[in-house]
Amino acid sequence: MSYADSALSILPPLVAITLAIVTRKVLISLGLGILMGILMLTNFSLSGTFFEVIDRATGLVWDGSELALWNIYTVSFLLCMGALMALISVSGGTRALAQWAHQRIASARDAKLMTIFLGLIVFIDDYFNALLVGNVARPVTDHYKISREKLAYCIDSTSAPVCVISPISTWGAYIMSLLAGILVANEVVEYSALSAFVSMIPLNYYALVSFGLLLCVAVMRLDIGPMASAEYRAQKGKLWDPSKGLPPGEDVGLPEAETGKVFNFVGPLLLLVALVVGLMMYSGASGLAANGEAFTLIGALENADGAWAMATSGIVTVAFTVALLMVQGVPTAHIGQAFVKGLQSMLPAVYILLMAWTIAGVIGDLETGKYLASLASGNLPSAFVPVLAFLIAAAAAFSTGTSYGTFAIMLPIAANMAFHLDAELLMPAMAAVLAGGVFGDHCSPISDTTILSSTGSGCHHIDHVATQLPYALLAALVSMASYFTVGLTGSLLAGLGVALVGLVLVVLVLRRLASTSTQGSEKLAH
Repeated sequence: MSYADSALSILPPLVAITLAIVTRKVLISLGLGILMGILMLTNFSLSGTFFEVIDRATGLVWDGSELALWNIYTVSFLLCMGALMALISVSGGTRALAQWAHQRIASARDAKLMTIFLGLIVFIDDYFNALLVGNVARPVTDHYKISREKLAYCIDSTSAPVCVISPISTWGAYIMSLLAGILVANEVVEYSALSAFVSMIPLNYYALVSFGLLLCVAVMRLDIGPMASAEYRAQKGKLWDPSKGLPPGEDVGLPEAETGKVFNFVGPLLLLVALVVGLMMYSGASGLAANGEAFTLIGALENADGAWAMATSGIVTVAFTVALLMVQGVPTAHIGQAFVKGLQSMLPAVYILLMAWTIAGVIGDLETGKYLASLASGNLPSAFVPVLAFLIAAAAAFSTGTSYGTFAIMLPIAANMAFHLDAELLMPAMAAVLAGGVFGDHCSPISDTTILSSTGSGCHHIDHVATQLPYALLAALVSMASYFTVGLTGSLLAGLGVALVGLVLVVLVLRRLASTSTQGSEKLAH
């Protein structure tokens, strides 16, 4: 059944998200959302629902004609990261890195800035960013008693927000492929896909404001609400909430070699980065050659098989690390124990990711995104086009858990709205879609990038969502004011000015709230 014209299409994601936040049991909440969506799709036929659930489950591995390689590769990379970090821990590399960082990184603030810097330079893919940066920074931030929630916030605010404004990334290549079709369809000749993307970078107010706010929070310790409680708990030695068990990716009880060096940590990860980048370029170049096209960097990224590159790189790096441990003289039993525990540590994240993919497919078939996009139709003043595009894109990404799907649906609609009301608003409207997609992604418990950010940081998933949400909402409010200003004035500089003033005001308010939240956390702890 089609629900593209019905508000009922919002019901399954709304149920899943609400239950996840209220009960903090993500798998059960996602399962109920999936079941409700499938019941709706099968017109509440019990037998139809049973077979549809089976089809959806097997479809995660086999799509009916061939293996679902993207899913398999992504899960393989996730498992490889778990095994890799456990092997590095057994080598003594994690402890060696923490000791090295203690000598060179002087404070918790510097540890957070290091994490942010790593997030800025690992911009080629958001999945890779979240898992790599989290695992590299975690020993350092743990040493300075920075909560895993704060680490997850640093990672999540430098993965998608950086990738969405970087033309040399998988996100940039994907967005430019969408822009190329939109520009041709609307007979826009003054922009190429690349020049249009670049012109939208300073108009992506949410990405810019959220990153600016992250820097202020990291430097000035603007911790409020749940984040203040998490930071206070971490200062007492509890880096995550122990009442909820071990978070994904956390390994305890593994023996650590006394002969570990910093290279035991850095060497495998440098190899992993080099392999991922090299194999992405190789697969992209092969795709271009198969289509008879000349090699270009953007073209290679657009045609790259990122999931295959990451999975292959992960397997090779794990094998290299095992060989390194054997040369180091680590007992085979310890290597086997680390490998098994590393895989097991990632299973909770794998289960959540599989459920998130399933509900995304159900929501796609319900056409929730199309219904939300349809709300943009009708007559409205042109000044409201950018801010409306931002809000609807945010709602779509929040409800569906995907920025990519939101961009595919909303970019053509935003372009159409702009052309019919005021062609000068074409770039602001499309930039607002990109910004809204990232904002909704930041807030959604069913977003894959949010799941992987919490996994990479070793943080409980809902705790990450709850602690990041106040900052995401504040950045969104400033962004909305900026988009409304652009809609009224048509001026990029005016929008940037409002964004800057709004950021300053938010920081001033947070400074007042931070001291109150800290005092409240201390009272609650006592």
